[in-house]
Amino acid sequence: MSQNYPAMAIVIIGAGIGGLTTALSLHAAGFPDIAVYERAEKLRPLGVGINLLPHAVRELTELGLGERIGKRGVAPGTLAYYNRFGQPIWSEPRGIAAGYRWPQVSVHRGRLQMELLAAVEERLGPGTVRTGHRLLAVEAASAAGVGGPFGAATAGRAGGVARFAAAGGEVAVAAEVIVGADGMQSALRRQWYPGEGEPVWNGLTLWRGTARMPGFLDGRTMIMAGDAGQKFVAYPIGAPDADGNAEINFIAERRTRGFAGENADWNRAVDPQPIIDLFRDWRFPWLDVPALLAAAGEILEYPMVDRDPVDRWTHGHATLLGDAAHPMYPNGSNGASQAILDARTLAFHLATSETAAEGLAAYEAARRPATTALVLSNRRQGPEQVMVLAHERAPRGFAHIHDVLTPDELTEIATGYKKAAGFHPDALNNRPSLTPPGALDNRPSPASPRVPGLVDEGRFRE
Repeated sequence: MSQNYPAMAIVIIGAGIGGLTTALSLHAAGFPDIAVYERAEKLRPLGVGINLLPHAVRELTELGLGERIGKRGVAPGTLAYYNRFGQPIWSEPRGIAAGYRWPQVSVHRGRLQMELLAAVEERLGPGTVRTGHRLLAVEAASAAGVGGPFGAATAGRAGGVARFAAAGGEVAVAAEVIVGADGMQSALRRQWYPGEGEPVWNGLTLWRGTARMPGFLDGRTMIMAGDAGQKFVAYPIGAPDADGNAEINFIAERRTRGFAGENADWNRAVDPQPIIDLFRDWRFPWLDVPALLAAAGEILEYPMVDRDPVDRWTHGHATLLGDAAHPMYPNGSNGASQAILDARTLAFHLATSETAAEGLAAYEAARRPATTALVLSNRRQGPEQVMVLAHERAPRGFAHIHDVLTPDELTEIATGYKKAAGFHPDALNNRPSLTPPGALDNRPSPASPRVPGLVDEGRFRE
């Protein structure tokens, strides 16, 4: 049985953070006909903590979602790096404290996704996201073209048809633009690059989870401790309760050989005791790592993987976005943030170009070189390179980090990554908005003062 829905001007494949933000961005840019097709039968708030860097928070704020998302998480004031003995290597302010006009936000991935889903349903309608649709293929449409928000400019030009497997049979949906935001295992990317194979594992295994614990340090610091072989990351993703306990997100990382590596499932829960044993000596004056691991309700295991950059995202009137376009190692906390930047950039160029083809070309030209550089930088550890160098030069620790790494080296690593990732304070604060002229204006008025109490807690006005 074949079912054909009415033609949609823009079809988005995948209702993750990238896909939902794309729908919101396109709607704000003035496109009325948008549909999101999701493989899962039901969207649930899965996952663990992620970080939204200031460049992503800016885009969410300009979509009118800043305060809403901010209330779901915590704005870290400091990022601090340590070696495996808990000795300080480097620390820097984050977000507002670092001179940005927007904070960094640490938030549970599933809660963020649910907020974006709610916003899509409120603004675009409850039928916008259609679950239970697995992509089969994207094909070229007939030369007659498909009507939609590009108007007469695309008359007679080929669009695309996305074919899905659904409960009622195959579904064919025609659109002027098709966006593949279907993640690391993207079906659309696989169609275009069938020989690519599985994601590339770098030998590191991640164990991720959350636990309710008393806050560490000042309660708003994100810490990374360790080196290239073993590392621990922790940061709060919720405000403390009356007893002073907060939801702490953690990532334990170890270079492995057969322990739990290349055959690991993406969401495989594992026995916590072997991971606790790996970090049994990581007890610092300001954080007891084994105790934090033991307090987790569940620990999930992931291989650290990415994919080699490709030299083309766009084929006809279809393109890739987010992890489907540029899956990267989580070094630098940039995966979700880059998907949000993709979404806003795509909407901007589609809204300001004469044709869909020109808009897609401009989007790819703006985003593909930048994300390719970021994927390769993350393979070199990104800003976490300071921990790698500290271990290489002083594997047994040091009296003071400046005996091992000069202040200039430390600053250069941190500043260079911000520039490469597009969130250096000067560049971000002064960059023109990605809100197209004439779009729905959700930006804060320049004359609107910040509310001090909100800034102190990492909240901010929309």
